Amino acid sequence: MPRHQSESIILRTFPIAEQDKLVVFFGRQRGIFKGVAKGARKFSNRFGSSLEPMSHVTAFYYEKEGRELVTVSGCDLLESFFELQAQVEISFTLGYFAELIEDSRPSLTEDDVLFRLLLQVLQALKSGGGLKFLTAYFEAWFLKLNGFLPDLARCRRCRGDITGSGWLSYNKDGAFCDGCTPHKKEEITPELRAFLGWVKKNPPPKERDVPYTDPQIESIHRVLKDLLVFHMERAPKSLSFLDRKFP
Repeated sequence: MPRHQSESIILRTFPIAEQDKLVVFFGRQRGIFKGVAKGARKFSNRFGSSLEPMSHVTAFYYEKEGRELVTVSGCDLLESFFELQAQVEISFTLGYFAELIEDSRPSLTEDDVLFRLLLQVLQALKSGGGLKFLTAYFEAWFLKLNGFLPDLARCRRCRGDITGSGWLSYNKDGAFCDGCTPHKKEEITPELRAFLGWVKKNPPPKERDVPYTDPQIESIHRVLKDLLVFHMERAPKSLSFLDRKFP
């Protein structure tokens, strides 16, 4: 049986049997796949710390035709983000990212762009980037890559440019200008539109000095979060926890 390998980020793990782990991988070329790491829960095992959530690894595995789970034979650790997990809010935010990816991607579907986005956001957090800003950064790109991000710069009714505040449509598929909106429930601020333009042109910032205030970032995150929940048709469990513990 040939041994395969995949550059991957570990999204999460579960204990199974007495000494094994079920591992959910997000592969650069392979997408989401799951495998059993036998003996991974032993005190002394060949995997070491390579199976920690959000570890960047090269996974080695065997695959049998017709079986959903692969057998993980080893993992080479490329970069660890273990220290980030010690901060509770960061840990649950990374769980939120993992849940979004796993719930939105069919198994074995390649997505190099999303893989690079997650890795770059992890590296930015590790270098000291701001959590709130990087969360909004990830959400904006995730919406864009999934086709969920509507045109917020042009009015759906009159087709004119929205230069001041606009208002999100009921179906979250666009925005209305101040003169055309049938309701004023979810505001689209000029800062949000500027943020989306900034995100398209810049990598995830590795420092906390960004061109937005904390209240602006919170307002931006609130709209992006509402768009995600609407289009995914449910609130991720990890997001619900974050909203309760870190409002």
